[in-house]
Amino acid sequence: MKGIGVVELQPEWNILHANSSAFRGRDMSRFQLRRDRLRRRFKKSGVNRFLVTDFTNVTYLTGFSGDDSFLLFLDDREVMLSDPRYTTQLREECPGLELEIRSPGTAMFQSIRKTLGKSQQMSVGFESGGMTVQMHQRLVEEIPKVDWVGCGGLVEALRMVKDREEIRAIRSAVDIAQRAFAVTRCSLRADQREQVVAHGLENQIRLFGGRGCSFPPIVACGPRAALPHATPSAATMQSHGLLLIDWGADEMGGYKSDLTRVLVTGKISPKLERVYRLVLKAQQRAIDSIRPGVLCSAVDRVARKVIEDGGFGKFFGHGLGHGIGLDIHEGPRLAGGCELPLKAGMVVTVEPGIYLPGLGGVRIEDDILVTRDGHEVLSDVPKDWDDSHVTLG
Repeated sequence: MKGIGVVELQPEWNILHANSSAFRGRDMSRFQLRRDRLRRRFKKSGVNRFLVTDFTNVTYLTGFSGDDSFLLFLDDREVMLSDPRYTTQLREECPGLELEIRSPGTAMFQSIRKTLGKSQQMSVGFESGGMTVQMHQRLVEEIPKVDWVGCGGLVEALRMVKDREEIRAIRSAVDIAQRAFAVTRCSLRADQREQVVAHGLENQIRLFGGRGCSFPPIVACGPRAALPHATPSAATMQSHGLLLIDWGADEMGGYKSDLTRVLVTGKISPKLERVYRLVLKAQQRAIDSIRPGVLCSAVDRVARKVIEDGGFGKFFGHGLGHGIGLDIHEGPRLAGGCELPLKAGMVVTVEPGIYLPGLGGVRIEDDILVTRDGHEVLSDVPKDWDDSHVTLG
C-alpha cells in the first residue's frame, strides 16, 4: 500500500468567505466547492480518483446526514454509493448528486467495482487514516485491477478551516449549550446525583433546539472532579463543595460545542481556590495568544508555563485543546508537538486543567474562533472566581 502524508493547509479563507449568500441554508454549491477543493488536493497527490469512506467526511462533502454510504470521485464526476434505505433522503439532501443505489444483498465492494468500470489498471486514492486493515484487504481482493493509494488526512485538513455556514452552526451549538447550562445551574440541589444533573442537562439541550449532547456530559463533584473524563455517578452534590461540568450541544446540522465550568457549591480548601484562579489565568493567557500564524504548540506552552510556574505542572496531564466541528474532537490540536500554524476560520477549545487526586480538579473550557486579526471567544458563560459560586436548592 502506498502512503501519502497529510497535505499542508492552504490559505483558502478568502475563497470561502467571498460571497456570504452562497452559504445560506442548504445551498448545494458550498458542498460542490468542498468537493472541488478535495479533487485539487488528491490530484496533487498523484491520483485522479478517490474513495471517501469516513461517514463524517461524506457528510462534510455532500450534506448527507445518514451513514453506510461512500463517495467515489471519478475523473469527471462524483457518485454517492448507498442502499435503498437512503434513496429518498439522498435525493432530498443531495439534489443533483449522482447516485449508485445497490440492490439488497449486493455488497458495497461490488458497487465500487461496478462504478469504477472495467477499464485497465488504475490508481484510486482512499482514506488510509480511518480504514481498517480488513477493509483494505477486501478492497484489494475484490477489485484487483486497482492500485489503492493511501492518502491520509486530505478531508480532515479541509475541515480544519470553517466556512461561514459552519461558524454559524457552531455559534448556534454554543448558544444552545449555554442556555441549557444556565437552566441546569439554577436548578441544582444538594440531593441531586451526578447522573441526574447530566440527564437534565441533555434534556435542556433538546428543549433549546439541539438534537442532543455532543458527547456524554462529564459531571463530577468533590474528589471525583480530579478525574478528567469522569462518568457521572450516583454521588450527590451535598458536602462536596465543588462541581465540574463538561458539556456541549449538537445542533441540528451536526456541528458541536464543548464547554467546561467548575461551580463552587460549598466550602472548599484554599488550595482549590488557588488552583481555580491559576487555571483561569492560564486559560486567559492562552486565549490572548491566539491569532493566525501562531503555532498550536506555542499556545499550549503559554498555558502550561503559567501552571508550571504556579507549582502544578505535573497535574496538567493533557493537551490544551482541540478543534471542533462535525466531530467533537478534530484538528487542529493545541498540544506539544503540533507545529501547525493557526489559520483564520479554525475553531478550537482552550481547556487547561489541574487535577489533584483525592481533593478535586479544575478545568475551564471555552470555544475560540481564530479571526483574520486575532480571535473571538464564542462562549461567554461567567467564569470569574466570584461568578463560580452557586447556592444549592
